[in-house]
Amino acid sequence: MLLQLRVKNLALIDEAEVEFGPGLNILTGETGAGKSIIIGSVNIALGGKVSKTSIRNGAGYAYAELLFSVEDEEKKEALRALGVSPDENGVIIVSRKITESRSIARVNDETVTAARLREITGLLIDIHGQHEHQSLLYKTKHLEILDAYARTEVGALKEKVAAAYRAYQEIKKELSSFQMDQEARRREMDFLQFEIEEIENAGLREGEEEELTDRYRTLNHFQKIAAALQVASRELDGDGLGRAIKEVSEVAEFDDKIRDMEAQLLDAEALLSEAEHSVMSYLDGMVFDEGEFREIEERLDVIRGLMAKYGGTLERTMEKLAEKKERLELLEHYEERKVKAEKEFQQKESELLKVCEELSQKRQKAAKGLTAKIKKALSELNFLDVKFGMRFQRLNSFTADGIDEAEFEISTNPGEPVRPLGMVASGGELSRVMLAIKTVLADSDQIPTLIFDEIDTGISGRTAQKVSEKLNYIAKTHQVICITHLPQIASMADLHFEIKKQTEGEKTVTHIYPLNEQEQIVELARLLGGVEITDRVLENAKEMKELAKAAKTAL
Repeated sequence: MLLQLRVKNLALIDEAEVEFGPGLNILTGETGAGKSIIIGSVNIALGGKVSKTSIRNGAGYAYAELLFSVEDEEKKEALRALGVSPDENGVIIVSRKITESRSIARVNDETVTAARLREITGLLIDIHGQHEHQSLLYKTKHLEILDAYARTEVGALKEKVAAAYRAYQEIKKELSSFQMDQEARRREMDFLQFEIEEIENAGLREGEEEELTDRYRTLNHFQKIAAALQVASRELDGDGLGRAIKEVSEVAEFDDKIRDMEAQLLDAEALLSEAEHSVMSYLDGMVFDEGEFREIEERLDVIRGLMAKYGGTLERTMEKLAEKKERLELLEHYEERKVKAEKEFQQKESELLKVCEELSQKRQKAAKGLTAKIKKALSELNFLDVKFGMRFQRLNSFTADGIDEAEFEISTNPGEPVRPLGMVASGGELSRVMLAIKTVLADSDQIPTLIFDEIDTGISGRTAQKVSEKLNYIAKTHQVICITHLPQIASMADLHFEIKKQTEGEKTVTHIYPLNEQEQIVELARLLGGVEITDRVLENAKEMKELAKAAKTAL
């Protein structure tokens, strides 16, 4: 259950906090008061898309927080499987902070991605937005609804279909590559053979380029090196250090510090002698070989030319060699490989068709149960003599979702044949159909909280009364939060909140107020009477509230 919503610096909301309760929570308010901002805040907290323009003018960030209570052990286990554990009181806190540059989502203070946030909160809450019912105009949504309803029966099978489809697509792609004629194949084989021999004949080995580069650099600067070492040799051969040692040694016995100096000078003499020996040895061994220099130069040209041609590094060049050998081997056995690919394609196609047909059968079986439940829910929503079913048709090609094209069909009047839902249903009818679907899915998935944003679009009168009764029925087993403008629905509230837009100084802000029973009657009167609320309208509102109480008790 959603216990609390906190919002800060979002659009017209400076700061607001709402504490929801069990049952039917109703939100009403004047047009433009900010009702949509409330649902928008929840959507944002749940990981929905958000624009930086949503941040209230003058504020550096916007913030939305939801506090959920989870009591069902099965739901807790499902959450733990996603790496989320409610605290000792069964509470989960979901929050999202939006700045000019980024947004940060957290679950119980752990930062999560928007995708993971939606996965987690999908177990806790379901939102029906203002225009969501319009998605029923698209057949792809119908199959999505069926699969959501039959998740237990078709979930694992859908994964099998997706895996089989990937394997099918891979072999199909491989088979499509076998379109080369004999002449083109011969030309490619000749060129591959040339490139393979070019790399192999070069005899490349790891570390060779670095070794040759070092030697080439030495030979290329031979004269400069020789001249520098000869100067160093002459300087090291001076007797200045020897004289210094002789003078210090003569007085070392008179002071311990001087004895330390003597030791240091003797160490320096030894190091200098070793350095002089190294320089002389290097000079004695220096020989410039013109032939060696040219050979190294030519070898480096070969190595670097090949690497530039085949990938830039020795590692990539050898990878290219392996790829070309593999391609040549394939072309040498082209016909055998083609026959093998054709057989494998037929096998993968057969396997895919088998799991697709199995999925289709399970879907069609589940569709009977789903449509029967939706039909029952529609009858309770003032669809008299309604017929509701689902028509299946096989697609002309495979997809990762199977081979089914499914569409809801409906007849709302006696004697009329069933026709595609999107062709015959009005906006108000679609809204009620979606309410019926949400009811069935909520029972199937055990989602504890349902939010309806203006589910009453396009309805009035007796139909509105039926919708209010349906919402009240759902609220007996689920927490329902509903934004409405119809008094018939508002009168059923277990908790009623009024959303008001007010001017404070130079800024406009939206506030949310919980209403007591008398305030609820006044708000119902506003919904009934419009601008002028007379005593008679108040009496009507009071009577409506009393009738709603009686209906709630009877239902």
